[in-house]
Amino acid sequence: MEGGVHKPDASAFRECLSLSYKNPYVLRLAFSAGIGGLLFGYDTGVISGALLYIRDDFKDVDRKVWLQEAVVSTAIAGAIIGAAIGGWINDKYGRKIAIMLADLLFLLGSVIMAAAPYSAILIVGRVFVGLGVGMASMASPLYISEASPTKVRGALVSLNSFLITGGQFLSYLINLAFTKAPGTWRWMLGVAAAPALIQLVLMFFLPESPRWLYRKGKEDKAKETLVRVYQEKSLVDAEVQALKESVELEEKEAANSEKISIMKMLKTKTVRRALYAGVGLQFFQQFTGINTVMYYSPTIVQLAGFASNRTAMLLSLITSGLNAFGSILSIYFVDKAGRKKLALISLCGVAISLAILTATFRHTETHSPMISALDTSHFSNNTCTAFSKAANPAVWDCTACLKVDCGFCASSSKLMPGACLNPNDITKKLCQNDHRAWYTRGCPSNLGWLALLSLALYIIFFSPGMGTVPWVINSEIYPLRYRGICGGIASTTVWVSNLVVSQSFLSLTKAIGTAWTFMLFGIVAVVGFFYVAIVVPETKGVPIEEVENMLEDRALHFRFWEKKTAPPNKQ
Repeated sequence: MEGGVHKPDASAFRECLSLSYKNPYVLRLAFSAGIGGLLFGYDTGVISGALLYIRDDFKDVDRKVWLQEAVVSTAIAGAIIGAAIGGWINDKYGRKIAIMLADLLFLLGSVIMAAAPYSAILIVGRVFVGLGVGMASMASPLYISEASPTKVRGALVSLNSFLITGGQFLSYLINLAFTKAPGTWRWMLGVAAAPALIQLVLMFFLPESPRWLYRKGKEDKAKETLVRVYQEKSLVDAEVQALKESVELEEKEAANSEKISIMKMLKTKTVRRALYAGVGLQFFQQFTGINTVMYYSPTIVQLAGFASNRTAMLLSLITSGLNAFGSILSIYFVDKAGRKKLALISLCGVAISLAILTATFRHTETHSPMISALDTSHFSNNTCTAFSKAANPAVWDCTACLKVDCGFCASSSKLMPGACLNPNDITKKLCQNDHRAWYTRGCPSNLGWLALLSLALYIIFFSPGMGTVPWVINSEIYPLRYRGICGGIASTTVWVSNLVVSQSFLSLTKAIGTAWTFMLFGIVAVVGFFYVAIVVPETKGVPIEEVENMLEDRALHFRFWEKKTAPPNKQ
């Protein structure tokens, strides 16, 4: 992108606000394209609440953990393909066409999901939406960056990031709104069609990115757009000159790109060190478990002992709201505190939060209410089959009951012994008609509030630090000639890691328990702390063109507690 993406600061945001009366056309461009970020965030958030009701409607999804994971993760698999295809479409047909195609995929996927008669069709719809997510994740910020004035480019691109977290928050509100409506999850998933349709119409009347137009030899059309964006002739002429120089440089690099090979790239010390830092950060960003919280937040709340679907979604609003708030904080702190320091503070807080979560869930698992054989017998033919055949049913508690895929009907005092019953709609209704809580995910606990507090603390630490720093570091650490391929490697790492974590989370909680699953994430956070301290350089205040020199001089910093002196400037 010509001129790079400027880091947003207070003056940039003031300038951005002044556009509302000075040049609203620019804001129209940014907000129209930014709907793609909103859709991206909405889709990643909405499935967490919808999954609770999908399990109620599709019994095969309720019984099979891998199907629940597939409903979530097939969208991520689609996003990997969408991002790969999206890069080619962006270059071949333009950013505008890529965004409109993403909208069509969102629209089609939303309709398929809302009308899905069974789980296989629902998963097909998730794949279509995933393709749209992958394309939008690339095309929207690219269009905003290339169609924005230089002064406010960083602030307007950051708007896309804010709309992603805002979309996640909106999805939780929409989920809550439809909990009492007939069709619940169908409305939740189908609503995404509305903003997709709105963006499709808005983008139809907007111009193509001036940079893409200029690259394709359509200088006159590019200049027409720039005149509306910059208004002043001197600024338009300066941007046209910058475009010309940037495109010429790009063409020069393209001519030399045939000489680039993966092996040669990896043998280059600066590139290798940059990849260690950039790809490592993206790996630890995902494997500390952030997307398990975003995709399965209501499920985690239920595992903490809150049985009601509506209550679980209401409490999940806390994590989504804090995530959006953290994305705003990061804009301020990433340049004030520095990238590395912010990442280290973030990982330290994440590790502490996960340790508290581990202890809380372990206490819940080991101190769950016992099973009362007398209470269970009151439900006649609905007794859990495994419990009735158990050699020593007297030692059974709620945790043992749920492990064999049965349901726990709590007593009026939830921590007292309850009944272990077969999990079906009839049994659930019998239990609830008796004004008792029905549990199939987690057991009643007096420490549920502590689990929620730990989850909130996790988001507060993660979002401003590890939620942002990996993207910032990856945008500035790679040598110019290798920036495209290295950025592609880093992006692939994010999507693949995201897929692995989201596809395995529920299976892990089933196999080793929720407590030990969070402990694994905590161990990764501790390892990540030392990795960042040793491998990742501080790029705060370092001009992009000097980062390569810094990587050339910088070896692994094993004594990370010692302040490393800056290398002398090379003449």
